[in-house]
Amino acid sequence: MTTPFVLASASPRRLALLQQIGRRPDVVAPTDVDETPRKDEPPARLASRLALDKAMAAASIHPSALILAADTVVACGRRILPKAETEAEARMCLALLSGRRHRVYGGITLRAPDGKIWKRSVMTTVKFARLNDADLAAYLASGEWKGKAGGYAIQGLAAAFVTAINGSYTNVVGLCVHTTANLLKAGG
Repeated sequence: MTTPFVLASASPRRLALLQQIGRRPDVVAPTDVDETPRKDEPPARLASRLALDKAMAAASIHPSALILAADTVVACGRRILPKAETEAEARMCLALLSGRRHRVYGGITLRAPDGKIWKRSVMTTVKFARLNDADLAAYLASGEWKGKAGGYAIQGLAAAFVTAINGSYTNVVGLCVHTTANLLKAGG
């Protein structure tokens, strides 16, 4: 009997990125964890903690599965940007990112059926062009920002805002495929 492979994520982008590298989960099991940053929690630690929390939540339902969980956190300095749920949040994020560099942190956790855990962190630096009112209005009208960390989707219309990227592009999309492929090799 083969070990079931579970993706503990509701993100269609993470699923697509896994499929891109030939890894198709047997089960997609989104988890419901509190994503509120703790007092003075740095963005990289938040991404790692949330990935671990999601893996452990999925393990409570699928204890005999190999579980992959991930989280993405966008930060400008130490300021953690929300997953934009309102146009006002998206506008605030984009105004802050306009003309600046920011960092995208990816936390990835793999949990084996025997309870062994592998964790990795990935950081990518992204630089945005200065956004004018027309750019901002058009992007907000697209609705593409909804539910996206930092209020944008690099794989969509916001790609036009990116003037430089240093690190993993797929990390910014939602899952560093290189790091994930290596973790999955380690986990069997």
